[in-house]
Amino acid sequence: MVKGTSHRVIVVQSPDPQVFEQAIFILHGDGGGVTSRQAVEQAERIARSYARSHQLPRPRRRLPGAVWALAGAAAIGAVWLLLTLL
Repeated sequence: MVKGTSHRVIVVQSPDPQVFEQAIFILHGDGGGVTSRQAVEQAERIARSYARSHQLPRPRRRLPGAVWALAGAAAIGAVWLLLTLL
């Protein structure tokens, strides 16, 4: 059973779904004297700021072992060639 006062709620979809799905803001009373549009804009700004500051680190690309083996073989070949020609 629900009693008492009603609250205004603002639900904002996440700009980055990897951080959170949606943010729910519960406004106290009349919302502090701001218009509904201002309250929504501020909630969206807060959600964007939070998502930007809590982004997950991007996985770094790693070169496969075969590439490192080929690079090592090329370096050894170049050293051998220089020593042979000198």
